Amino acid sequence: MGDALNFIEHIVEEDIRTDKNDGRVLTRFPPEPNGYLHIGHAKSICLNFGLAEKYGGLTNLRFDDTNPAAEETEYVESIKEDIQWLGFDWEDREFYASDYFDQLYEFAEQLIRDRLAYVDDSTSEEIAALKGTPTKPGTHSPYRERSVEENLKLFREMRDGIHEEGTKSLRAKVDMASPNMLMRDPIIYRVKKVPHHRTGDKWNIYPMYDFAHGQSDSIEKITHSICTLEFENHRPLYDWFIEKLGIFPSRQIEFARLNLSYTIMSKRRLLILVNEGYVTGWDDPRMPTISGLRRRGYTPESIRDFATRVGIAKRNNVIDLSLLEFSGRSHLNKIANRAMVVLDPIKLVITNYPEGQKEELPAINNPEDETAGSRMLPFGRELFIERTDFMEDAPKKFYRLSPGRNVRLKHAYIIHCEGFVADSNGFVQEVHCTYYPETKSGQDKSGIKSKGTLHWVACDKARDVKVRLYDRLFNEENPLAHEGKDFIEFLNPESLKVIEHAKMEPNIPTEEVGAKYQFLRTGYFTIDKDSASETLVFNRTVTLKDSWKKIQNK
Repeated sequence: MGDALNFIEHIVEEDIRTDKNDGRVLTRFPPEPNGYLHIGHAKSICLNFGLAEKYGGLTNLRFDDTNPAAEETEYVESIKEDIQWLGFDWEDREFYASDYFDQLYEFAEQLIRDRLAYVDDSTSEEIAALKGTPTKPGTHSPYRERSVEENLKLFREMRDGIHEEGTKSLRAKVDMASPNMLMRDPIIYRVKKVPHHRTGDKWNIYPMYDFAHGQSDSIEKITHSICTLEFENHRPLYDWFIEKLGIFPSRQIEFARLNLSYTIMSKRRLLILVNEGYVTGWDDPRMPTISGLRRRGYTPESIRDFATRVGIAKRNNVIDLSLLEFSGRSHLNKIANRAMVVLDPIKLVITNYPEGQKEELPAINNPEDETAGSRMLPFGRELFIERTDFMEDAPKKFYRLSPGRNVRLKHAYIIHCEGFVADSNGFVQEVHCTYYPETKSGQDKSGIKSKGTLHWVACDKARDVKVRLYDRLFNEENPLAHEGKDFIEFLNPESLKVIEHAKMEPNIPTEEVGAKYQFLRTGYFTIDKDSASETLVFNRTVTLKDSWKKIQNK
């Protein structure tokens, strides 16, 4: 972790030292509103807003809404909610590329007047063929030398809806022999007769992302335009536009995007999962979306901690998902109230506990938080314990219940297993024990030994709850790395298990949606929005320990 500067911070500090841009630091987060944000975007949000906070600057939120066919207001609102949930505020600096459509159009006409852009009648297939290959120069379009007057006339006709989609485009006149394919007369405007979610039917043409993105940075006078590495080859084109238009020179800096194991970071593919019903929606707790992580129970603090631990690199690499789980687990341990929940119940009868006798035993809500207080646990003759906590013929290192062995019941007494009752098929129905009254938790001076501690719930006070056990959505570290195979093939069939009737203690501190709990010995859970007054629904955020690698190595 440490205090060492990353390479972007070195650049920013040098710019401040030399008074570049008058020492200003203005970053931006520029999402396309064509889907929900994922954990990779969270890293970028933390970087952009974090840099501005560190160096006394500001961050703009700008929606690069240049493709109305894929954009929706729903996505805009979800993005704003996610950024605020992470703890960042863009104040009054909410902008849209569509705010600049008039200015971008004027830039395009300026390029035409300067003989640096032309209207091309070629089809998309013809344009692709004329571009050549990385080792072979492209060929000039037959429309490249149209006059300024003709280009202006045709471009205005495109704007006015006279020409149909696919029949004309506006291309920048750059260099058809450039080794960078993006510099070979890129398309900067196309006809697209689709209503825009903000501008309605005003426009029949829309700027390409590569034309709108850099110029929007310049219009806003962004000092440090931070992008992921896939935009490194785009930078020469952005710089070319800045030079030819004579506008503010925003500096683009690229860093490695977040690649996470057992996960996909493609909004297009995530949309497939949603639309084809492999998940319940963008906020399905198995999704790597920020809304999915939030619903699963991750906290903003844990996501920001994860972003810090991942760091900022210049080269792409893959981060193990267990690091995200570690960050989630570390913060939840500090804030989550403890609760006793039995997932697979079997009845335990304390045969020497007086019938009809009841008592309540104190339990601390969170040993990591002195302000969390305590609660009372009802205790009686009949309890539920986990079925896996009893074994008829147990090995020596099985520190749970087996005939002839002692264990402690958490917050209660030490018990001794006397035997069990099984049905005709040998299936255990009840475990019978005796207890040592002198071993009450907090008062035990008996010297009686036990090697294990079990959680439990009193049968007569147990509350039925639904528990969703979420696991990794994919069972392959890189679902996209297998040529000829669809990533859908690697979906983990065990990514969700539902327990309809888990048994929970009755006196939990709160039942609010989003409340976090550590189920003793089981994992960290959060109350889901599907909870109803009669049935609480809990989502498992993460297990108590990283057990995935152990499972994989078996």
